[in-house]
Amino acid sequence: MPIIVKLDKILSKRKMTLTELSEKVDITIANLSILKSGKAKAIRFSTLNSICRELNCKPGEIIDYIYDED
Repeated sequence: MPIIVKLDKILSKRKMTLTELSEKVDITIANLSILKSGKAKAIRFSTLNSICRELNCKPGEIIDYIYDED
């Protein structure tokens, strides 16, 4: 899939653990892990908003699209 989740990179940049983010945005570690691993099929805008608010970032810093010419 050409959608890439870069949550691990921004967490590292912010020196924050998945556990800390989970507590701040009130989302289970399991659900954040699924998102972080790229296995999530969807993400709610409200969830994305909460993550961006806590990490002080924009959605494009968390989610990227790799164009595939196939």
